[in-house]
Amino acid sequence: MIAQFSLRLLCGISLTWLLLPRSQITTGFFRIESLLALALGALAGITLGTSIFGTAESTPLLPLAALRAGAFTAAGIAYFSSILWTLGRRPAGTVCLFAVAILSTGTLLAGSLSRETLGASLSLVTAFSELATSLTIGGATVGMLLGHWYLTSPTMSIAPLSTANVCFASAAGLRLVISTVVLTMGGASLWNGLTGTPLMWLWLRWLAGIVAPLVLALMVWRILRYRNTQAATGVLFVGVIVTFIGELSATLVSRELHLPL
Repeated sequence: MIAQFSLRLLCGISLTWLLLPRSQITTGFFRIESLLALALGALAGITLGTSIFGTAESTPLLPLAALRAGAFTAAGIAYFSSILWTLGRRPAGTVCLFAVAILSTGTLLAGSLSRETLGASLSLVTAFSELATSLTIGGATVGMLLGHWYLTSPTMSIAPLSTANVCFASAAGLRLVISTVVLTMGGASLWNGLTGTPLMWLWLRWLAGIVAPLVLALMVWRILRYRNTQAATGVLFVGVIVTFIGELSATLVSRELHLPL
């Protein structure tokens, strides 16, 4: 679970980087973000196990060695990226950001999708579910860290923080759609199995991982109308906590029901 969550967070923050107006953000922010990506990639590579992406019966698209190589390579590029951003080399640093995003996304999907379900509709839903999960936790994390960066660069444009919040809200909306589709696909048999602990995890998944992020993103949008970045950062910090709780709960119920909820 640690490796999967680390890859999801790495994928989410790196994809969110690409959606931000990077020219309006000072280079120091991406230096710190690159070091965070380095830590996440290394943690994912160290903790990767054979059944980390699902049940022991499923076979990932790539072998364990390839998944580890992808995680460690992303970590290495992130380290090189931190050096480039420290030196103020924006073009080269941006190339590294794209490379980390591509590697982390490919590694996550290759580990999440199984050879047994490849080509089935469930495989496509699983891929979109992983991306929605990654963008939700990644958008919240990048938004919160970016909000703190305004303490260092108070004259920076408010547009990047607004964009990060839009990414966070959009990802939570996509997460809502995909979870609804999966629950609909499951039909009566799924709902009959949702009793006791799985039902509790599902409720926590929806309240903390979907409803709360949408409400918090709306609050941040209203706060940013008054250019109050500190208050917006506080709300996004709560967003990070609830999305982490929601997605970890989703992982537990998904492993119980074998569906990307």
